[in-house]
Amino acid sequence: MLNLLPAPFLGLLSFIFYALNTIFWVVPIVIFSLFKALIPLNFSQKIFSYLLDLMASNWVAINTINQKLFTKVKLHVTGLEELSTKDWYLVLANHQSWVDIIVLQRILHGKIPFLKFFLKRELLYVPILGLAWWALDFPFMKRYSQSFLKKNPHLRGKDLETTRKACEKFKHKPVSVMSFIEGTRFTQAKHDKQNSPFNHLLKPKAGGVAFVLDAMGEYLTTIVDVTIYYPDGIPSFWDFLCGRVKDVYIEINTFDINSELSGDYMNDRAHKIVFQKWLTQFWHEKDARLLNLKKNSSSDIDK
Repeated sequence: MLNLLPAPFLGLLSFIFYALNTIFWVVPIVIFSLFKALIPLNFSQKIFSYLLDLMASNWVAINTINQKLFTKVKLHVTGLEELSTKDWYLVLANHQSWVDIIVLQRILHGKIPFLKFFLKRELLYVPILGLAWWALDFPFMKRYSQSFLKKNPHLRGKDLETTRKACEKFKHKPVSVMSFIEGTRFTQAKHDKQNSPFNHLLKPKAGGVAFVLDAMGEYLTTIVDVTIYYPDGIPSFWDFLCGRVKDVYIEINTFDINSELSGDYMNDRAHKIVFQKWLTQFWHEKDARLLNLKKNSSSDIDK
């Protein structure tokens, strides 16, 4: 019956479903966030963190039901069998659309710990959302610019120390930290402006990932490399809501984080060179994976 409805009407119904689901869960999340902030006991903090993660996971689960009702998108996924909810992950993915986040949440839900994004410390002070992100244990990073450190050399290393301290909670609690290392969504215009050496990707930004690995190197054990490809072109969120996205191809690869990837990226030039070389090679391999996904999707369509 829903298939008979016009696409814009389907999109509107789907958007309302998303909005109602978000409102339903954001209220208890904010309430429990306040309790967590007001009762700073280790035992209660752990209980509240568990409950808040459960609420956020239920929000993702109901969003998935929404997608199955209204969008009928077919996800072609490989590599999920290597994942576990009991491990510590750094998730890296190419970024083309806001739909990427929805797809990542759906395919990784129940396969790895709830996805958390590394956020700038300034976002902690955003009304309501900052409190919710803090309560959900989103790691906040505090980074000083090189110009600031030149004027205040006594603060060198303090940003990393602050972030490490904030991440101590993950020592006993598995976590998945998510990063789009291109720093922005891919468009052909951005690709051309960068003169990117990659066919289907923007240039990766090494600093953010290096900082995460330096701050959380003792906790994170595995990189989850996710490559996303849309055979019908990069969709908008509205396209997705309206059911215009029919297929998405996702390839997942995992590999251990070795000691060479952790180090003082800002001050150790030798480590910086090694890390940038690794990241460039990693990104060339992802570029090749995107090409393979494009070929595989074309073969599926021909069948």
